[in-house]
Amino acid sequence: MLLEGRNAIIYGAAGGIGSAVARGFAREGATVHLVGRTLKKLDALADEIRVAGGKAETAEFDALDEAAIDEHAASVASSAGSVDISMNVITHNDVQGTPLVEMSLADFESPVRTAVQTNFLTARAAARHMIGQGSGVILMFGGDGDPLPGYHLGGLQVAFSAMEALRRGLACELGPHGIRVVTLRTGGIPETVPASAGLDEAIRDMVEATMLKRTASLEDVARVAAFAASDHARSMTATALNISCGTMVD
Repeated sequence: MLLEGRNAIIYGAAGGIGSAVARGFAREGATVHLVGRTLKKLDALADEIRVAGGKAETAEFDALDEAAIDEHAASVASSAGSVDISMNVITHNDVQGTPLVEMSLADFESPVRTAVQTNFLTARAAARHMIGQGSGVILMFGGDGDPLPGYHLGGLQVAFSAMEALRRGLACELGPHGIRVVTLRTGGIPETVPASAGLDEAIRDMVEATMLKRTASLEDVARVAAFAASDHARSMTATALNISCGTMVD
């Protein structure tokens, strides 16, 4: 197993991406510490993981709450013995579909503020324990910071760019302590798109924008995340893993 004996904290674990990654990490031997704002959903996921033979713990709090984040990370380090992996996949409260020149400041800055704050706080909390261990992996999840013609993504693209700047800074400072920082990028995952009018057309556009004429699935994300967090990727840091099926060209 790729992650045998590792402790992974996943923020936003009850969502589509978070739950897929949690299942993938547990399948590879990690104990997953599931964090979110709805305990009922977290407990249901934890039960599912345990039934499948995995190990899971849950904690209910907001991943923007500095004190709760620090306290939980310290609790995991104390009770489990280590914090080996930290991954933040909470939603960024983004508003899409409105041209920038028609957007309010509040709607524009919401994803930027959320993304930077939550990723900084959770990465910092994990890193403080990883430094003492001399090892650890911090995974971020985002897209490309470049704008996409024809789409009105508001502040989300700015948020992605800010996250990448944060990732570069963390990787530079934490590398000497044996800590890796990596971003996973997709061009969109149809399984996470809420059902709505025009959904089929939106998914067709998403697929058409790829080179492989298919999009990444939640299972693809889970497998790549497990690889990135494992020793198989021990030489990878300060970079992004492009799993966009060719939507994004590096």
